[in-house]
Amino acid sequence: MDVKVQLAEALSERIGVPAEELEGWLEVPPSPEMGDYAFPCFRLAKMLRKAPVQIAEMLQGEINLPECFASAEASGPYLNFRLDRELQAKTVLERVFDEGEQYGGSAEGNGKTVCIDYSSVNIAKPFHIGHLRSTIIGNALYHIYGHLGYRCVGINHLGDWGTQFGKMLCAYKLWGNKEEIDKGGVQELVKLYVRFHDEAETKPELNDQARYWFSKIEQGDPEATELYYWMKELTLKEAESVYSMLNIRFDSYAGESFYNDKMDRVVRELKEKGLLKEDQGAQIVDLSEWKMPPCIILRSDGATLYATRDLAAALYRKDTYDFEKCLYVVAYQQDLHFRQLFKVIELMGYAWAKDLKHVSFGMVSVKDGTLSTRHGKVIYLKDVLNAAVEKTLTIIHEKSPDLEDKESAASMVGIGAVVWDGLYNSRIKDISFDWETALNFDGETGPYVQYSHARACSVLRKQKPDCSHIRYESLTDPQSAALIAAIDAFPAAVLDAAEKNEPFVVSRSVMAISVAFNRFYFEQRILDDDPEIRNARLALTAAAAQVIRIGLGLLGIAAPERM
Repeated sequence: MDVKVQLAEALSERIGVPAEELEGWLEVPPSPEMGDYAFPCFRLAKMLRKAPVQIAEMLQGEINLPECFASAEASGPYLNFRLDRELQAKTVLERVFDEGEQYGGSAEGNGKTVCIDYSSVNIAKPFHIGHLRSTIIGNALYHIYGHLGYRCVGINHLGDWGTQFGKMLCAYKLWGNKEEIDKGGVQELVKLYVRFHDEAETKPELNDQARYWFSKIEQGDPEATELYYWMKELTLKEAESVYSMLNIRFDSYAGESFYNDKMDRVVRELKEKGLLKEDQGAQIVDLSEWKMPPCIILRSDGATLYATRDLAAALYRKDTYDFEKCLYVVAYQQDLHFRQLFKVIELMGYAWAKDLKHVSFGMVSVKDGTLSTRHGKVIYLKDVLNAAVEKTLTIIHEKSPDLEDKESAASMVGIGAVVWDGLYNSRIKDISFDWETALNFDGETGPYVQYSHARACSVLRKQKPDCSHIRYESLTDPQSAALIAAIDAFPAAVLDAAEKNEPFVVSRSVMAISVAFNRFYFEQRILDDDPEIRNARLALTAAAAQVIRIGLGLLGIAAPERM
């Protein structure tokens, strides 16, 4: 049982206040010398009709301490508690080694499914820096929920339908060259798309041609269909090369076009349930009662919209996967769209509308804008990742010239730096990617955490611990205790990250372990002359390496053993 829960229950037995409430009162003292937990007695003064200082002194003598605590000591209006360091070391390390790679996980998700809609690239458009956060946040949540026993379904809801494809086909028929596009890929398609918009400013009739070509796609015209699937294949090939670098996979690529034959159900149900209204020729769901604009289902010309497809997608996912949760990892600019979507599904009478979650996030930009010169205003994500690897390789040549397989290490560290930078703060915050900060081996960065793991692995290559025989009293010094406490906090961080859909909670926990390990590394001689002390410290080093590796894996980041 969590030590805070045990402590709260012990206090509840004496005070009579519910343990759930008292758990929220417990604090962590500002200094470890003061103890591990502190209980402020101010709120009890009125109930017990005593001064807080007197209450703390009374509780010190009367509380029945749980086994995991060594002492309780009154300090003014606070009652400070110290854990039994030896018992904590034994409990934590035994659990780490017993659970292995599953440490921090649980079976709470067994038999439950989580659908995660993320990345969702657009066909015939670049996979750019703006797609980074949706991609890595969704991937981290995929791993976090999976670690908690859930069956995860990663969905790449491709933007593969709409009038932009009419523009692409029109541009290709006017100016395209198949050989050039086959060779240049998506970049060549983007050039055509940009040229179309430039030309259309003075030749508005091009928009009519674009609508004509999209109608041919809708009607299944052989030439239009062949060109459409060719462009889709080129885009997915480009996207897959980026996903390969990030070690990301999806379980479904069902995009907008997949729901073309599934929207009739949405329109039919909305009509049957009296939710559709006509407004200036369009069919809408009126959401004014909830202070939202109307959700447009059919335009005046009968065409469906993005909302219609998302409604069809939600119904399909529930029918197909029977999800416990369905997460939409999409930027905060789409907040209104998802509030409308979820409300319409609720009005349709589906109780599972409450299980739909918009996991919003802020924007990402690149502080060093030099990359943008290659592609005009577009910063390709692949270029960002490649540049990070190149910069890391330069650093490795300078700092570790004798390292074997530098290219592999550079790939793990460079890409890890980019991913970490996008996951170290609350997802709702806008971030500006800065090379100098992200690739710093000393700051709160991905390379720092990866280097901590590599450092632990370096120690363990010299000698492996005997984890079946550990003298835990050798791990009661402040540095060892702090590292054990950080490792002990990891499972709660994983749970918290899932509850809040916030991967940065795991990032912060992994950073805390790394910082504590490095203090332990510098303050305590791990390979001590005393074999019992040496074995205990090696065991703690192995535990730290294991949990850092697990944490990095949950974030979608590799854990190199040599750097």
